[in-house]
Amino acid sequence: MSKVAKSFICSGCLNPETSAGCTSVDIGASAKLELVDKFCYLGDMLSVDGDADAAVESRIRIGWNKFRQLVPLRTNKDVSSIVRGRLYSSCVRSSMLHGSETWPVRKANVVALQRAEMRMVRWMCGFKLT
Repeated sequence: MSKVAKSFICSGCLNPETSAGCTSVDIGASAKLELVDKFCYLGDMLSVDGDADAAVESRIRIGWNKFRQLVPLRTNKDVSSIVRGRLYSSCVRSSMLHGSETWPVRKANVVALQRAEMRMVRWMCGFKLT
């Protein structure tokens, strides 16, 4: 049996990655299951390692997509900064943290989420790091 790098990622997830160590298991009745290192389930990335790195990366990517979808509202001068903040909290932050209650989070994961959030907030406020 040859090992092929493979992950199962649904069409809704962006930027698919392949991983090493794929095999298949015979479960009887001429049916086989593929063993993969990463699996996308309801927009959450599950990995064989059991850590939250893949899930955090996936959720940050989803948060950026939601952030970009809201460009017309974020750039509209008639929308106050309070409404923009509420819009960010209800749409972007909630999509980034969806399912995070079940993640085995490490310090690096928290830092990655905070870094993405601060970049988005700075972008909304018009601040740039020099």
